[in-house]
Amino acid sequence: MADANSYTAPVADYTFLFGEAFGLDLVARATDGELTAEDATDIMAGAGDFAASVLAPLETVGDRVGARFENGEVTLPEGFAEAFQAFVEAGWVTASAPVSAGGDGLPGAVLAGLGEIWNGSNAALALCWLLTVGQIHALDAVASDEIRETYLTKLVSGEWTGTMNLTEPDAGTDLGAIRTTATQREDGSWGIRGQKIFITWGDHDAAENIVHLVLARTPGAPEGARGLSLFVAPKFLVNDDGSIGERNAVATVSIEHKLGIHGSPTCVLAYEDATGYLVGELGGGLAGMFVMMNSARAGMGFQATGIADRAYQEAAAYAADRVQGRVLGRDGRAPIAEHPDVRRLLLSMSSKIFAMRALGVYTADLLDRAEHDASLAALAEFFVPILKGWTTEDAVQTTSEGIQVYGGMGFIEETGAAQHYRDIRITPIYEGTTAIQSNDLVGRKLIRDAGATAEQLFVNVDETIAQLRGFDGPVAARTADRLERAVAASRRATADLLGFADSPRDAYAVSVPYLLLLGTLAGGWMHGLAVAAVSSHATEEPMDAARLTSADFYGAHHLSRVHALAETVAGGEIA
Repeated sequence: MADANSYTAPVADYTFLFGEAFGLDLVARATDGELTAEDATDIMAGAGDFAASVLAPLETVGDRVGARFENGEVTLPEGFAEAFQAFVEAGWVTASAPVSAGGDGLPGAVLAGLGEIWNGSNAALALCWLLTVGQIHALDAVASDEIRETYLTKLVSGEWTGTMNLTEPDAGTDLGAIRTTATQREDGSWGIRGQKIFITWGDHDAAENIVHLVLARTPGAPEGARGLSLFVAPKFLVNDDGSIGERNAVATVSIEHKLGIHGSPTCVLAYEDATGYLVGELGGGLAGMFVMMNSARAGMGFQATGIADRAYQEAAAYAADRVQGRVLGRDGRAPIAEHPDVRRLLLSMSSKIFAMRALGVYTADLLDRAEHDASLAALAEFFVPILKGWTTEDAVQTTSEGIQVYGGMGFIEETGAAQHYRDIRITPIYEGTTAIQSNDLVGRKLIRDAGATAEQLFVNVDETIAQLRGFDGPVAARTADRLERAVAASRRATADLLGFADSPRDAYAVSVPYLLLLGTLAGGWMHGLAVAAVSSHATEEPMDAARLTSADFYGAHHLSRVHALAETVAGGEIA
């Protein structure tokens, strides 16, 4: 039986993505040569060793024991607090923070790889890192010097952790319905009252303080989202000298009993005239919080990729060992990995995971470049809902395929396959459901610029098709043909969607299929880039054949879905 606590970081794939797949050294470009793809590979290898030895062995206990809530306090599963402290001491939180916030400023492409590794080894624990880094970005963007000095420095060092407080019992997707209030006091602080639910890592015993980033409504503020402001409210108040003071009036009411990620405490928090401090401008809360939300949405893509890859690794190891029945086309008995359909399942999983991984690197790098090149901003933002929505949806299916490889044993908790399926199911839901992502894609991006940014994506794919036409190999030719047909179908679907201008319900009714169509196309494009990079080698390298097989499989089995999704988009809402 495969070891449910083992994990191997996909360092070889990241070496290829950083240095070859996109036709240049992404890392060197992002850092003006201060770091190279080779340096980034060393970082990935070090992260992989840490994840395999410290984080992965705790994944099962995190699931089976889970976070516990007793006497108003949350206790993490055994070993979690110590592992997080080791994570901090190794410098991984600081490495993830931007230079402007006092961090090491690793480029986005490298952070995409780290995000996958932390989540692949222990998704429940990785959420603490993900939210802390997201809050670092938000405070770095909008906080005053005083808040930066008091809170941001401690978050960047990893001494304190951060949370995101949006959701309330009556305000989920509709943030304009938030009723938590903040009233200014004479000393300039604010008294916060209300209840927040679904607060990931809202309370725990892994750090000395927790900084809550809270959306609340101030007196006289307009109704709806425009009336929301942003506040920091620490678990423990901070004295003038920076030391920890008394407990703030933020009470943990309970923790949720969830389908998965049991090691991650999801809390209900009650603000009982808790002390908070304004971040940014009054009424600017949603804009400030969106910095953190955008970071978290990209992070969900990395999380989904990591969990799916962990499921694949264990399914592949099981299939290589399990002997069952006679295998068609093989002499005698052989491992089930040799059965045609098991091979199909494993190739389905691995080819989708590579596409997700590559798209994560591409999108993260694009977001980095957009900070310095405004012409890339629209395309970068266009890819965020695709990365979040398509990757998480396909990763759920990929993890389900992992259970199928095991057969009946996959349905048994002891193998660990079921945990990955339970853990990953939240990823298409939190940080905005797939419909929220597709509404953003269609309403705020596609329709607003009449499809101009989508066409930019299609032109990029066209360029890869032309490049593939210059190679002699059969996989390059088939990939070019398939991408060409898929781009044509995508252009038709885009025109159909834009044609629903007079009937917006039609457009929004098929916005999720359209998002999945673009994600599937983008995945095919990532494989096309890989085929082009492999085909340009003067001599065959060890992984070349596997990369060509993966791309060929994706083209035949997954890219073909674009045509069916295009038919769905053309149909609009079916009354």
